[in-house]
Amino acid sequence: MAMAMSDSGATRLRRQLESGGFEARLYVKQLSQQSDGDRDLQEHRQRIQALAEETAQNLKRNVYQNYRQFIETAREISYLESEMYQLSHLLTEQKSSLESIPLTLLPAAAAAGAAAASGGEEGGGGAGGRDHLRGQAGFFPTPGGASRDSSGPGEEGKQRTLTTLLEKVEGCRHLLETPGQYLVYNGDLVEYEADHMAQLQRVHGFLMNDCLLVATWLPQRRGMYRYNALYPLDGLAVVNVKDNPPMKDMFKLLMFPESRIFQAENAKIKREWLEVLEETKRALSEKRRREQEEAAAPRAPPQVTSKASNPFEDEEEDEPAVPEVEEEKVDLSMEWIQELPEDLDVCIAQRDFEGAVDLLDKLNHYLEDKPSPPPVKELRAKVDERVRQLTEVLVFELSPDRSLRGGPKATRRAVSQLIRLGQCTKACELFLRNRAAAVHTAIRQLRIEGATLLYIHKLCHVFFTSLLETAREFETDFAGTDSGCYSAFVVWARSAMGMFVDAFSKQVFDSKESLSTAAECVKVAKEHCQQLGDIGLDLTFIIHALLVKDIQGALHSYKEIIIEATKHRNSEEMWRRMNLMTPEALGKLKEEMKSCGVRNFEQYTGDDCWVNLSYTVVAFTKQTMGFLEEALKLYFPELHMVLLESLVEIILVAVQHVDYSLRCEQDPEKKAFIRQNASFLYETVLPVVEKRFEEGVGKPAKQLQDLRNASRLIRVNPESTTSVV
Repeated sequence: MAMAMSDSGATRLRRQLESGGFEARLYVKQLSQQSDGDRDLQEHRQRIQALAEETAQNLKRNVYQNYRQFIETAREISYLESEMYQLSHLLTEQKSSLESIPLTLLPAAAAAGAAAASGGEEGGGGAGGRDHLRGQAGFFPTPGGASRDSSGPGEEGKQRTLTTLLEKVEGCRHLLETPGQYLVYNGDLVEYEADHMAQLQRVHGFLMNDCLLVATWLPQRRGMYRYNALYPLDGLAVVNVKDNPPMKDMFKLLMFPESRIFQAENAKIKREWLEVLEETKRALSEKRRREQEEAAAPRAPPQVTSKASNPFEDEEEDEPAVPEVEEEKVDLSMEWIQELPEDLDVCIAQRDFEGAVDLLDKLNHYLEDKPSPPPVKELRAKVDERVRQLTEVLVFELSPDRSLRGGPKATRRAVSQLIRLGQCTKACELFLRNRAAAVHTAIRQLRIEGATLLYIHKLCHVFFTSLLETAREFETDFAGTDSGCYSAFVVWARSAMGMFVDAFSKQVFDSKESLSTAAECVKVAKEHCQQLGDIGLDLTFIIHALLVKDIQGALHSYKEIIIEATKHRNSEEMWRRMNLMTPEALGKLKEEMKSCGVRNFEQYTGDDCWVNLSYTVVAFTKQTMGFLEEALKLYFPELHMVLLESLVEIILVAVQHVDYSLRCEQDPEKKAFIRQNASFLYETVLPVVEKRFEEGVGKPAKQLQDLRNASRLIRVNPESTTSVV
């Protein structure tokens, strides 16, 4: 009882909401006045919500049913269209047959009788309708129309027409020397571009009984043409192009792997082209079939022995002819084959790429190891056109113009289907182009803010993560394909690394960051690059090759800064001991020298806070060791000589200054102090530099050994008072 009341209430509510004069505001006002409280309003709200969900489900169900009906209707329209064309062809054949019948019933021709009728049928009866159409097309007008061609000698007229064709078209004489070839139909056409529907050129089409010749106009020579193309009718498919104003009266010719679109003068000429092409193809197919049957028919053996001598002769003669005829037949009457072109169109429209490729695989598997008679070639031509359309859609799916979100996995669907279609190289190229655009966009969207090292961390994370994901997706998608794809990926990775280095160098080296900051940034990039080794991809040598010039420039710039600072300190050198004033400052200096590798610095410290070295030598030691530590972070083999030469130049500045001071100083106390600083340089600093360089590089440096072993590196004129640096 309650259920019945609920259903009636829902029905009444639905009718009230569907009424034409329904007003939502008035309805809510009345409902609020009639409700006893919040509970009634909640129940009413639930009923309306349930009604809304039910309506939504009904709407979805109706949309799905209508969509299925739309697809079925489209198929029926296609079937009806093909039947209408068949009916039109039948009517055309009937008309041709009627026009070819001689007028034997006229009193003036009664005496001719059966002879005239038979002569007309043999000479030109079959081609009368076509010759009449040929006269209408306008290139070889024949006075009198069909009646004149049908009454004359057929073979001579056809040969004369073909000879005229050879005289009018340049460059085709060697192509049209096949015995039994004759002209069926011809006319003016305009060719359009298949993709953008732009007009290309005026042409003239000549339809022979076994091929179609396309010739272009010669503007300078009226009535003359130049050979353009020749297409055998066996591999030619004709497709009607529906009118879409201003593009109308068009039809398409499919010749694997290309297609061409032509426009006729009017709808009548277009219809004649379609009809005559189909009729000529059908006649050629029937002729080839008869020739194959005649060739496969058994021939009578020579009369050598009698039947009595070979009682099994009848059985041996009847067997061989059957399998040869059966081999040339391919059954294309199955429903899924007949509907295959339309099903492919539906799959492409619904973006069901997997379903479309499954249908193509099914067809290829069925036609495998089967001959290719004209019906199979015609089916192949129709299917190849759908394959071209499917390929274009998949290519667009992988184009950089599409959304780049979703990462590399978003391209897997289109890539896998292109590989199944045999387009592995194109799939590889489009996949890598798509990922290059994605990486470029990700780098460009990075905001440059805060410290340089923070930006480099973000840049390395974005780039190397994208590169790692791309490599893994590439390995998944192209596993088992041609190894040339992997070479293409390595080339792409090098190009992507160049994009990364451009952004890296612009932020690190072009902005004149300190050598320590540059060293930290390069270290971060190397660490991220080494992570690619987990998947077998080593790009360290590439990043070294791309960064070598920038690092060389940074080392040279920082070397010049150290040399200028050392020279400036040398110019103000007083050769006095350092007084650090406080024990804390002395302890800090000891720690700094210890971190630089000078372990025996205690022997150079004196009472209280004094250091028995000059400020210039101590500052030089700290700056040189700092330069060496940062440079070793940037080191790789290509930078060996650059780093070594920079170190030698820096050390030479200090050594030359000490040597010059020893030669020029006259005060015995200061001279002893200078010798103590020289001993510190030669016996402490240079061995530490040499040892640290060998640890960082892995091999000793002969130039540094020579510096340490020499007692005086540059000889100065004793009478001179100017330092030679």
